[in-house]
Amino acid sequence: MTKNKDSQLLLSLYRTMRLIRVAESSLIKLFADSEIPGFIHLSIGQEAVAAGVMAALEERDTVATNHRGHGHVLARGMELDLFFKELMGKDGGICRGRGGSMHVADRSKGILGANGIVGAGIPIALGSALAHSVRGTGGVAVAFFGDGAMAEGVLHESLNMAALWKLPMLFVCEHNGWSEFSQTKEQFVAELADLARAFGIQHVQVDGNNVEEVALAAQQLTSQARAGGPRILECKTHRIRGHFEGDSQKYRNAEELIAADDCDPLIFARAMIEQCGVAPAAVDGIDAEVEAQVAASVLAGRADRQPDFAQAFADVYTATAAQG
Repeated sequence: MTKNKDSQLLLSLYRTMRLIRVAESSLIKLFADSEIPGFIHLSIGQEAVAAGVMAALEERDTVATNHRGHGHVLARGMELDLFFKELMGKDGGICRGRGGSMHVADRSKGILGANGIVGAGIPIALGSALAHSVRGTGGVAVAFFGDGAMAEGVLHESLNMAALWKLPMLFVCEHNGWSEFSQTKEQFVAELADLARAFGIQHVQVDGNNVEEVALAAQQLTSQARAGGPRILECKTHRIRGHFEGDSQKYRNAEELIAADDCDPLIFARAMIEQCGVAPAAVDGIDAEVEAQVAASVLAGRADRQPDFAQAFADVYTATAAQG
């Protein structure tokens, strides 16, 4: 992608972002209506990061995501029906309904899994990067994490090992300023750039609400990491919804929430597309297609059956462990 704005690529990135937005907006109602078990954590406002980074990856690459990972797996190409069935706890889900929102995985797409523990996906990606290196696959492992993970020791250890062994790994920080219910600046004294400097890893910070900027940086850094040596991409963005769905966000002031709404990455992307001379009707057509696609997948999820106990229990333990 070049700075002269390839309209077709921008349209593709916009479609991915719209898919994430519509899918997660549907999840809001499904969760409120108790059609989704457990908790969900939405990435509304952060779609440009998932779309931009995934556009830079190849089929052989691997991805570890986090508790706010719906956008990552959808941008990576997880089949939409399988996604909704999984989150709705149905037998036809990608993990047969056993993973749910925070543990969804799809090895056929190189998705190593979401994770409910802050920062816990990072060493999984590190291990995958080591496997890429040892096996000579030419692949890159990507670890998505939020700024809340910057204070986690596992990030520091993983940065050290990735740099020491020159592993093909891209660390992607979605920096929305919040660590669950606390501002990150109140619980971590340094900046991610400081950590990068300490471990001798190249660090690039971009506007995470600008999908073109994210895609350009991800393309460059992934190419460099593939050649040998980790890279860090920090995307400054906004978390529009609460930490979890249902969080009223009383700890945030109105001005910040309004500012987040004003930085909508989809509005930015649409403006860039129209600056390229693309007719608004073409973008409206994408919106309508995505709406219909998501609506059909929601219906497919509702129509699927619940797993029975034996199916839900299968593969949880080895045969030896299950026998005691």
